[in-house]
Amino acid sequence: MFSQEELCRFLCIAKRSTYAAGDRAQKFIEADTSTTLIFEDGDWKYHDNYFGGEPFGGREVVFLKDRPIFIMTYYGGVDGTVSDIGAVYGFLRTALLLMPEAHPFRGPDEFSSSNFDYRNSYSGEISCFWGEETINSIDGTIIYRARYAGGLVDRRSSR
Repeated sequence: MFSQEELCRFLCIAKRSTYAAGDRAQKFIEADTSTTLIFEDGDWKYHDNYFGGEPFGGREVVFLKDRPIFIMTYYGGVDGTVSDIGAVYGFLRTALLLMPEAHPFRGPDEFSSSNFDYRNSYSGEISCFWGEETINSIDGTIIYRARYAGGLVDRRSSR
């Protein structure tokens, strides 16, 4: 068994150690051209597998003792008018490092720098949630948008 607080703590560590870590994260390119990021800590294992480029889509799965207990799917991208995609994703990674432990879905509710504003709105708790994150340029135009949903899985048998 595990508590939802344990899961939230693990997700924060795993997410900060994978995509949000940028070039420091170990990435595996799969035969299907997707990218996989893996983080393990004892009996806990985190897999983030995504396709993209622009736009992108993927899923995160947490396993406890090799049994899936959590999944989150996501889809999004940068607006086609943006020329410096790297700057947007660099800012996104910074925002993702600030994810709240109580709701480790994506980044904080709000985060701003001199160039961008990050917003994350969601409904639900770690057991069942959905949300949307956006990045606005200085003039307020939305230049990045991603939607996500997830929660606990395999909590009781359907067989």
